[in-house]
Order: sequence, then C-alpha cells, then structure tokens
Amino acid sequence: MDPLWITIAFVGGFSIRLLGLPPLVGFLLAGFVLNLLGVEGGETLQLVADLGVTLLLFTIGLKLKVKSLLKPVIWLGTSGHMLVTMAVLLGLLKFGAWLGIGLFTELDLAGMLLVAFALSFSSTVFAVKVLEAKGEMSAGHGTLSIGILVMQDVLAVVFLTASSGKFPSPWAILVLAGLFLIRPWLNRIMDRCDHGELVTLYGFFLALVVGSASFEAVAMKADLGALLIGMLVANHPKSKELAKNLLGFKEVFLVGFFLSIGLAATPTWDALLLAGMMVLFIPLKTAMFFLFLCHFRLRARSSLLSALTLSNYSEFGLIVGAVAVANGWLAVDWLIIIALALSLSFVLAAPLNTAGHKIYQRFHLLLARFERKGLHPDDLSQPLMANVAIIGMGRIGTGAYDLMNERCDANVVGIDFSEKAVEDHRQEGRTAILGDASDPDFWEMLKMRGDFDQLELVLLAMHKHQANLFALDQLKKAGFTGGITAIAMYEDQRQELLKAGAHAAHNFYAEAGAGFAEHAYMESLQAGFLPGVCETPPKPT
Repeated sequence: MDPLWITIAFVGGFSIRLLGLPPLVGFLLAGFVLNLLGVEGGETLQLVADLGVTLLLFTIGLKLKVKSLLKPVIWLGTSGHMLVTMAVLLGLLKFGAWLGIGLFTELDLAGMLLVAFALSFSSTVFAVKVLEAKGEMSAGHGTLSIGILVMQDVLAVVFLTASSGKFPSPWAILVLAGLFLIRPWLNRIMDRCDHGELVTLYGFFLALVVGSASFEAVAMKADLGALLIGMLVANHPKSKELAKNLLGFKEVFLVGFFLSIGLAATPTWDALLLAGMMVLFIPLKTAMFFLFLCHFRLRARSSLLSALTLSNYSEFGLIVGAVAVANGWLAVDWLIIIALALSLSFVLAAPLNTAGHKIYQRFHLLLARFERKGLHPDDLSQPLMANVAIIGMGRIGTGAYDLMNERCDANVVGIDFSEKAVEDHRQEGRTAILGDASDPDFWEMLKMRGDFDQLELVLLAMHKHQANLFALDQLKKAGFTGGITAIAMYEDQRQELLKAGAHAAHNFYAEAGAGFAEHAYMESLQAGFLPGVCETPPKPT
C-alpha cells in the first residue's frame, strides 16, 4: 500500500473509533473515499485481503470444537434460517418488481434467488472482530455465532464450487485423509518451535501451505483448508500462543480486506437507495435469528446476543455476487448494491452489538416471553455451593483459585463463561461451573436459589474492566454483604473499582512484580543467600 492508502485508512478508522464505532466501519468508508479519488485496488491489495481472510479462518479453527458443529441448533438452525430468509427476501424482491422499483424490474426468478441467497449470509469477519473486541469469543453466544457462521461458510463454498463448474478433484479425499494422518507430526513440529518467531512462521506455514495450498491443489476452497488445519491443531497446548502471535498480522491484513470492499464499488444515488431498502430488512433478519434460537430452547439473552452478532450481510454475499456477474446471471449494478448494503449493514450492526447487553437489560422481561420451557443444557447454571467464588478463570483467576484452595479452609469455586475452560479446569481437579457474569439473569438466579447465603468472598478476575464493574454492581444490587476484591490493569481502573464498592482492588501488573520479589526474597533467604539482611520473612500479601 502507498502512504495515501495508509493515511486515509488510519484517519477513517480513528475517526470512527472516536464516535464509538468499530474501526472496521472507518476502513470501509476509507475504501469508498479511495474509490472516489480514482484509486484502484490491484493485485497487491487483493493479496493482502485474501491473507487476512485466510488467517482469520485459521485462527477461528484454532478456537473451534468440531463437536459444536454437530449440534442441531447449529446445522438445523443455520439451514432453516437461510431458507426462511431467502423466502422472505424473494417475496420482497417480487413486491419491489411489482411496484416497478429500479433494478428490481430487471431481475428474473433466478436472479432474485441469487440476490436472496447472497443476502442470507452473515459476516464472519465482522462477527469475529466484534466478539474479540468484547472478549466474548469463548462465551456461549460467541461460540454459537461462530458455529452458525462456519456452517454458512460451508454452504457458500458448496455454491461457489458448483457455480464454477469445477468439482473437487478425486484426490480431494486423499488430501483430507492425509491431513488427519499427519496431524501427530504437525503437533510434534510445533512442540519444537519454542516460543519465538518460529511459532509465528509455523502458523503461516500451516494456514497458507498445509491448509490453503493443499485444498487449492484439488479444486477445493483454500480458505476452508485454513479453517480445517486450524481445527486439527486446536487442541495443542501452543494453539492459544499461536493465535495470539498471529493476531497483529491478521488485524493489519484485514484492513486490506475492508478497503477492497469499498474499492469494489462506485456508489451512485440509485444504488445507495436500493441498498438502503435492503438494509431495512436487517431488523427482520435479526428477529428471525432470535426466534429460531429461542426455538432450540436457548435463553433469550443468548439468542439476542447471537442474533445481534449475525445482524448484517456478509462478504460472501459479494463473492456470490461477483460469481453471478461473471457468469452473466446478474447485472454488474447488483454487485455495487450488495457491496453498499454490506457496508451499511456494518454501520447499523456495530452500535447494536456495542449496546447488546444494555438492550437485553432494558427489555429482558419482554424478550423472556419468547423462551420455551426447558432451557438448553448449555444455558443451565449450577449452584455455587461455596464460600469463595472466583469469577474469570484465566491465568490470574486460576492462580488465585489454587492459592485460596491451598491456604484457606473453605469451599472454592471457579466461574467462567467458556465451556472449554470449565471442562479443562474440571479435568485438572478444580471445582468450576459455567456462568456469564455479564448476564443479569445469572445473578438473579444465584439470588433466587440462595447461593449468596453461604458465600463469603468473591474475587473478580475477568480481564475486561467493564465486566468486573458490571459484576460488582450486580453483587451490590443482589444485597451481597461479603467481601469483594477485583483486578485492574491500570491505577485509574483500580480506583474506579474501589469507588464502586470493592473492598480491595489490585493492579495485577504491579502485583505480579511484588509477588515475584516476595518469592525471590523468601527462596533466597531459605537458601542462605541473604544472611543478616532480614531476620524474618515478610508477611504474605
């Protein structure tokens, strides 16, 4: 990219961020600005965009459990919603043609079905960016949304393969079998990559060579190969480290993806009007997702947050549109309209997702009416039955759990919104339950069951400051009278927690240094390296 592109992309992302929207909206607008300036994308930008999407799907695979895709709510909910969405959109397009509106009149039945199919998808890129920004990729609604999106991507790949007239090579089965067979060797290589730049380079090798290139060689979608290889190595202990190392590269390359969307279309007023009409369908699409998920006995909150995450159009819609235009099935104007509708849907969906928790808190009584009797097993919360609760079982929460369990004569329980994290902790012998501290219903359930009666101390160890503040507020509203302590990354956050009612708040960066110094001091004293410096060890903090 030349300096002009970088400047406009940064200004667009930064300006939009100041308005409280995700920077990706600014990157889309930057693409349109560059388009109006006469800039063309070219092969370099397309290569960067493709790398971003490939790394995105690879990192999704690193966090995805295969068995989650086999749940009826994923495969049946996805296909059912897609069919209903296409039927409703087909009816709206026919109505528009009957009214004589613009390009609607030029669509035949096949063209209408293609447009409806293109707009039935939701954006994987947008959803992952939003979930990562809120720290909810591992939450129940986060994994549900990603599962639905992966199923949509699979259906899109089937369409693209069929529309191109190129079917997978007979060697495709051997490639798939070969990837599963070499999985142990792939893990062994990762074991020997240490923790530096070699791990990062190995991630590129897995995504771009082992996954993408092997799939492309047998006429299968390259991105699907990156997703699959990510899933194959997801259980390796270094998978989290690998995903973290690739994060910066993925973020930068995805800027190219959003710029390419803006550069793909020259907006006109007619196209903008038709795209705006299609965006009016987004609330209905969101409502249908909500009702479908409630039908599968998910709670209203999980259904709403997932529906909001999916309340947009997809980059795959552009790909479907491009294939249809290339084959002469759609006029090129429809590619512009789909691109604009996609961009506008991001602008609409971004603030809705930011305010998702507040929307539920305000309308939870109304939304709860759509819940079916007998909730989904993933939405059931177990009783605490503990004296000490640690909320957020990451590294800090796990360390706190082990220390409290060792030093205190009390029942300690860990609470986390990640099903995988809870399962891992149980396998390691810890008492852990599934629960989302950002869910008002979670706290209401604890209060109704009387779980606060024996609870004496709560440690808030979530890495998101707002999540700790919300949990603290819910504890106060529930009338909890025990001790509350929380972690913070910065001093101003620590002070905010104290003002909100925490009995103690700790800057874990500073505490990490103090803890290291205490351990070093005590071990050195016991080894005889510090004779006469201090006579007694410091009191444990």
